[in-house]
Amino acid sequence: MFESAEIGHTIDDATYDAQVPALREALLEAQFELKEQGRFPVLVLISGIEGAGKGETVKLLNEWMDPRLIEVSTFDQPTDEELARPPAWRYWRKLPPKGRTGIFFGTWYSQMLQARIGGRIDDARLDQAIDIAGRLERMLSDEGALIFKFWFHLSKKRMKERLKALNDDPLHSWRLSSLDWQQSKTYDKFVRHGERVLRRTNRDFAPWYVIEGTDANYRSLSVGRILLEGLQAALKREGAARSSPHAAPLVSSLDNRALLDALDMTQTLDKADYQAQLLVEQARLAGLMRDKRMRQHALLAVFEGNDAAGKGGAIRRVTGALDPRQYRIVPVASPTDEELAQPYLWRFWRHIPARGKFTIFDRSWYGRVLVERVEGLCSEVDWLRSYGEINDFEEELTGAGVVVVKFWLAIDQQTQLERFKAREATPFKRFKITEEDWRNRDKWDAYCDAVGDMVDRTSTEIAPWTLVEANDKYFARVKILRTLNEALERAFRG
Repeated sequence: MFESAEIGHTIDDATYDAQVPALREALLEAQFELKEQGRFPVLVLISGIEGAGKGETVKLLNEWMDPRLIEVSTFDQPTDEELARPPAWRYWRKLPPKGRTGIFFGTWYSQMLQARIGGRIDDARLDQAIDIAGRLERMLSDEGALIFKFWFHLSKKRMKERLKALNDDPLHSWRLSSLDWQQSKTYDKFVRHGERVLRRTNRDFAPWYVIEGTDANYRSLSVGRILLEGLQAALKREGAARSSPHAAPLVSSLDNRALLDALDMTQTLDKADYQAQLLVEQARLAGLMRDKRMRQHALLAVFEGNDAAGKGGAIRRVTGALDPRQYRIVPVASPTDEELAQPYLWRFWRHIPARGKFTIFDRSWYGRVLVERVEGLCSEVDWLRSYGEINDFEEELTGAGVVVVKFWLAIDQQTQLERFKAREATPFKRFKITEEDWRNRDKWDAYCDAVGDMVDRTSTEIAPWTLVEANDKYFARVKILRTLNEALERAFRG
């Protein structure tokens, strides 16, 4: 895979000087067209052999192009803040918005290769990391991102020669790091595992480009031309149709019996039992959140449900048991312009709790397969592929110690009507009822179908849905608290 990058490619200075002006001009034009169109972001991943010119090339790109539209992010050893969250969190925070370019040093590939070479993971764990990276890139591509992956390469002989030359040069020896010397000792392992990574992640939507780093002129022109040709091609595809997913259509149950119809909506608690059980479950949750085992976990709760199902009241009973410093509530509404410029899951990744903390999402990423599906706010392509993306997302969270608990609060149509009327009749509750709430009642069956499909496709062993019979608010609140407590206790038992 690296043979062509070890044959000594060179470009003479005269040829280089003659080609650079036109290349720079074309790159700037493409960069500003990218900004004007604002349709997609560009993500450039930098990996490869130390000393192969990665830093010099990126520095040159910032000189050739407008650096105001480029953000370079370096991912060295993770900070304490990053270590307290799932590994992908640090990358999601730095993704470029539409119309801009992000360059990542120390990418997810660098991290997995260093872990494998250092013996912290085996081949099976490396393959797992490769699969996770592939799913992330597939999702980013489906969201419109243009991805370039560059592997800067040197032969073993060239690498040692370059390190020796830098070490002997008093003006440039400072550029050498411990990683440079470490990689010189583990070169064979690095290349062997690197070939495995490139082979398994070289895809049409995120291809690898192997660049020989021996000659600076050749290296710089090669990277510049690849970026230019990729950008120009993507900018011309404005009207290209997006491919449809290969999936059977989702249809309603043949006997017209929906999942929510199977719930026993008559379950109730009287006030005395409610107050007694509420105190027990709140005290239980408070104790679990203070348990030392919580330092290895975070808690994340998703609240979805019918309008007027009592999500807000249930959330208040949950947080009523806790110190405000332990939790955060994230209300999810229509996306902002900043959020629309990013992949769909970006606005949720940024709120993932650190270990020892609790985040409550009042509405969530499931809006894509609920309201956006029913109201036609996204294409069928988008919401159909979201089921798999959501499962991948939640698998990453649970794999990093996040306890994910998901609630659907269900009420019947008559109960909803009564609560709507009660809100309209109560001055301090009128703000809760809108024309949209009344309009959604006309799409009750469509929402029931969407909820059934959502549960069928995203209720997994690691992140199951809990369907809450919420006609009686007392019963619903206690069930929610008890479910949270049981989920934490299972996680603590391992």
